Amino acid sequence: MISPVLPKEGTLAAPRKRGRLKVFLGMSPGVGKTYEMLRAARRRKVEGADVVVGVVETHGRKETSSLLRGLEVMARKPMTYRERTLLEFDIDAAIARRPDLLLVDEYAHSNAPGSRHPKRWQDVEEILDAGIEVWTTLNVQHLESLSDVVLRITGVRQRESVPDSALSRADDIELVDITPEELRKRLAEGKVYVPETARLASDNFFKLENLTALRELALRRAAQTVDDQLTARLREQGASGPWAAGERIMVLVTGDTMAAPLVRTGRRLSDMMMDAQWTVAHVDRPSASHHGVGSTGKLSDALKLAEQLGARTAVLSGDDVVRAVLDYAHSNHVTQIVLSKGRDSRLSEWLGRSLAAELLRQAHGIAIHIITDGQDPQTEPRHVPAPRSRDGWRGYAVGVACVVAATALALLLDRTFERVDLGVIYLTAVLAAGAIYGLRPALAAAIVAFLTYNFLFLQPQFSFAIGSPTDVLTLLVFLGVALTTGALAGRVREQARAAQRRASAVSALLAASQSLSGIGDRSEAARILAEQTSAAAGSGAAVLLPHEGELAVVAGTPHKPDLDAEAMAAARWAWEKGEPAGFGTGTLPQVRWTFHPLQGVRARVGVAGIVATALASGSDEEKLALALLDQGAVALERADLAEQALETETLLRTDRFRDALMNSVSHDLRTPLSTVLGASTTLIDLGDKLKPAVRADLLLSIREEAERLSRYVGDLLDMSRLEGGGLNIRSDWIDVRDVLNAAAKRVSRRLGDRKLVRDFPDRLSLVMVDQGLLEQALVNILENAITYSPDGSNIELAAYEDRGAVVISIEDEGKGIPTSELERVFDKFRRMEVPSDRTKGAGLGLAISKGFIEAMNGRIAAASPIMDGKGTRILIRLPKAIATHPNLL
Repeated sequence: MISPVLPKEGTLAAPRKRGRLKVFLGMSPGVGKTYEMLRAARRRKVEGADVVVGVVETHGRKETSSLLRGLEVMARKPMTYRERTLLEFDIDAAIARRPDLLLVDEYAHSNAPGSRHPKRWQDVEEILDAGIEVWTTLNVQHLESLSDVVLRITGVRQRESVPDSALSRADDIELVDITPEELRKRLAEGKVYVPETARLASDNFFKLENLTALRELALRRAAQTVDDQLTARLREQGASGPWAAGERIMVLVTGDTMAAPLVRTGRRLSDMMMDAQWTVAHVDRPSASHHGVGSTGKLSDALKLAEQLGARTAVLSGDDVVRAVLDYAHSNHVTQIVLSKGRDSRLSEWLGRSLAAELLRQAHGIAIHIITDGQDPQTEPRHVPAPRSRDGWRGYAVGVACVVAATALALLLDRTFERVDLGVIYLTAVLAAGAIYGLRPALAAAIVAFLTYNFLFLQPQFSFAIGSPTDVLTLLVFLGVALTTGALAGRVREQARAAQRRASAVSALLAASQSLSGIGDRSEAARILAEQTSAAAGSGAAVLLPHEGELAVVAGTPHKPDLDAEAMAAARWAWEKGEPAGFGTGTLPQVRWTFHPLQGVRARVGVAGIVATALASGSDEEKLALALLDQGAVALERADLAEQALETETLLRTDRFRDALMNSVSHDLRTPLSTVLGASTTLIDLGDKLKPAVRADLLLSIREEAERLSRYVGDLLDMSRLEGGGLNIRSDWIDVRDVLNAAAKRVSRRLGDRKLVRDFPDRLSLVMVDQGLLEQALVNILENAITYSPDGSNIELAAYEDRGAVVISIEDEGKGIPTSELERVFDKFRRMEVPSDRTKGAGLGLAISKGFIEAMNGRIAAASPIMDGKGTRILIRLPKAIATHPNLL
């Protein structure tokens, strides 16, 4: 199992600077790249640098092996493959060791199956990202863009390759160069290969002309790198000049065998034109029938290769290929167009209707490069057509059946009537075949109809011979009309199917957008995204989100998968690097899942996995699935932002509550404490000298202030329970009148000159509430009414019921509440007056009452003024378990 060393999510670390990369470039094996790298490394070690050999292949050369003495050489990691143990470079140990300089030989090496990356250059990229300087070696024939050129020069296809973009990112390139003659001399002396292998190599790959050509390629590539560095330096300094921005290259590819060579040609042209901007484009014709899996795979591979080589990619759409290409070229200021000659028919070429001829005719001011297939047609591997599907054969069978049915009808009409235009019947059959099964069955039906019509109905009958020139013209016209109508019917059907596919994709995206737009919960958004992606891919899908520093599977369809260690390693790689990982990628391709990072507008929010066999590369289903993932990423990010906004609002509310609480503590609690402390101190110090009336007044003050302090503390505790969700409701069937009488008794001592008027009916329905909470809520409201009512006024406490609830009403004759303040009267710490009087509370009573009443599924509201511009009424509505019949009220 391969488990990459990745930083945990949520850890704060300063971003590491990317390490420097130096490549020792040579024209072929044996020029001394590894030898020169080790010599330079020994010099760096003498200068005091920490130099470690990650992997070096000496190939048994004594001179090279001797340079390893004194250098730290890392142990290689054993990998088991087909019952064999292979020793590979240990990338995790290298990152953990973190030397100043790491030597990694053979940049283009292919790793053993099961490794984290298929190629060693990808291992080097990860090490560079970790901030470690790397030196490596490379032969020029391993560059991806030169593989076709090297094949033509040497006749050998290089199986190991490095994208040109990887070499372009190198900070330094040192060319290790010797003459071809000297290299052949070293080969003969056994300094490159053992004698037997050397003789074979000398007669094949190491021919003088081959080495000369490879040397030229190496020199040109090194010179191009120097020119690129000079251009970059001049641009940084703001120097003016004719830089590469003047040339823009467009490479047209299709799903044929020329796609990859065209991409490499585009890269070479870009290099020769001072690293000109280049784009690889494909024109998708909506009316054309879809290519097979093979051509779609070739096209997808070509587009991926273009991205690896540093190109931009574009997929254009239009039935008029020439117009689509030229419109894109003009809008993007393309100066060079590269395309293949193609396999157009001789007639198309003779008429000048081929794509290349049309571009040459219409592309004014744009250079056209036409690339021919360099493979010998005789040696080209014969294309084995894919077996036709059952539906394809059914289409031809239906076309023939339509012609047979038309023939039967034509024979019947021919015997019944004297003059009947039988050709129209056959045209109808051709149209039917085209409308049902498309272009090719329609053309097949047209040919069968042409032959049948000639054989059965034209003189001489039952013969394919044509009796008169008129019949020849009739048959030709019939054939032309049949082919035309069949082709038009087939094209209309293909366009309808393409429109249907696009409509289905748009509908799926719209449905996903509607489903995801209103979701504020991450888990629910992940579930919907997994379902939509699974439906688009036709197989399993999973969504992984970060949780406590690690990725966790949140949702999956058809069921939540249990991912193994390798799959989780690929998922973490996609999350950390923001790149796809798993099947079909360059990271852990042996995993049966393909993981895509979910990139939102502001940040990465998670990873989505799709079963490897579910999607064909470059297919419409893959495009739809990726579009769904983009939508899902935005929805997940929106859900994250909603949760963060809720947390922020909670923190703000907590801060406001804390500030108000501190203000209340500083005033409302300190005042009664000061009164109690002063009165008690006076009694202790002067108790014997005080008159009985004064002593009684001080004791009364102590009791009143202690009661006031108790109410404040009780209110704060009640509000803390409400804010923290710790309210414990113990509901029971109660008579509201009993609770009203108990609350009135508790506040009776505070009434003073005020009069409490009770208005209760003889009978009230029982309600299911918490008696203690309801009583405390009523006490708070009554104390608030007492506080803001003048002496000698009345406070009315009433209760009644309607069909659905028991209603409690508490009215006072105070000056009332301003209309603008009615909506805020139940807010915490909200008081209508500045608390200059110590009888005023902390402003929590009504807020606590509202919390208690709503916790019991009741409702509370305030109305003011109620009479002559004065007075306040507080209404409490407590729902009944069963509505009362109107006749019983």
